[in-house]
Formats: sequence, C-alpha cells, structure tokens
Amino acid sequence: MADAAPVLRLRGVYSQRLSPVSLDLEAGECAAITGPSGSGKSLLLRQVADLDPGHGEVELDGARRSGMRGFEWRRKVVYCQAEAGWWDDHVAPHFMDRAQAETLMQALGLPPEKLDALVHELSTGERQRLGLARALAQAPRVLLLDEPTAALDQAATALVEGALQRYLDGGSAILMVTHSPEQARRLARRGWRMEQGRLEPLWT
Repeated sequence: MADAAPVLRLRGVYSQRLSPVSLDLEAGECAAITGPSGSGKSLLLRQVADLDPGHGEVELDGARRSGMRGFEWRRKVVYCQAEAGWWDDHVAPHFMDRAQAETLMQALGLPPEKLDALVHELSTGERQRLGLARALAQAPRVLLLDEPTAALDQAATALVEGALQRYLDGGSAILMVTHSPEQARRLARRGWRMEQGRLEPLWT
C-alpha cells in the first residue's frame, strides 16, 4: 500500500523576495522557522496561505491549491498572524458556536466573559489568544502561525503550546514562525532558519 500523501506539500514556492522553498509536512507534525525580522518568514506563510502573489505549487492532502478557490483553501489552511484582524467591534460575532468558543478560550486561559467584550478593551495578549481560538474553531487541516505567543507571558505561552499540541495530536499540521528557539524545539520536529529570503535547515 502506498504511503499517504503529506498533509502539506510545497514545491518551488517563491516570489520576488523569497527563494524557492520545497518541504513536506506530515500528519501531526509541526515545523518551525526562525530568523531575523524582515528575512521573509511571514512572507512565506502568506505565500502558502495564497494571500500574496507568487509562484510554485502547494498541495493539501494531495490536492493542488491551484485547483481550489482562494476562500476554500484558506478555510483549510489558516494563517494566524501575530495581530489578528477583526471585522466587528465585539468579540462574539467572530465565533459561530458560543459553547465551542468558550471551551477553546478556557484552554487558552481566557475567561468566558471575554467573549462579550469589545475588541479594543482587550490586551494585546488576549487578542492574540482569541485570534488563535478563532483559527482553531475552524478546525483547519493546517495552521500557519506567525509568532503565536509573542505577546504572552510564560504561563499563557504554556497554555497555548498545550492547545497546539492537542491540535497536532488530532492529525493536523503546523508551519510556525517563532523568534524563540526554545519554543521551536518544544513543538517542532524539524526547524529551519530564514536569512534574506532563503530557507536553510537547522535540524531534521
């Protein structure tokens, strides 16, 4: 019997500021990318999410991104940036299922009443965790995480990493940008470093 296709496959993904990137992510795998600011880490995530123009092919479970509509792809491959975008002044409209939202929030150390808050009333760290909760609520096949704990203290970071590990245990995959080598080692099976748009392996 042939091996199952990788959850996520990149083949020669590149743009004007990004050298070609090819990699596979298996079910349950997190891969981490570190490197200095402005080196192209976020640019790569946006390329994979089909948010910026670029070249190369990306596949999800063997299906080509080029054969899907953008919104269909981004429901399955969710880009979670360090500061999430909000389309309503209140938190609750960003979640379809209140009970599910409260469960996710609790796992991330957020009290349920934050669901009824105004977005501008939240701290940076609260917004960051709610953005992650919103992404997890979509049950995506792949999470593209851009500095998922940048605004969090040690205790909140541990809760987020625990939630991400449970997500991975469900058979999905994560491609994560982080400035923390320690976090990369805790969560990722493989690590790369981005320098001036070029991805180099750190460990595999």
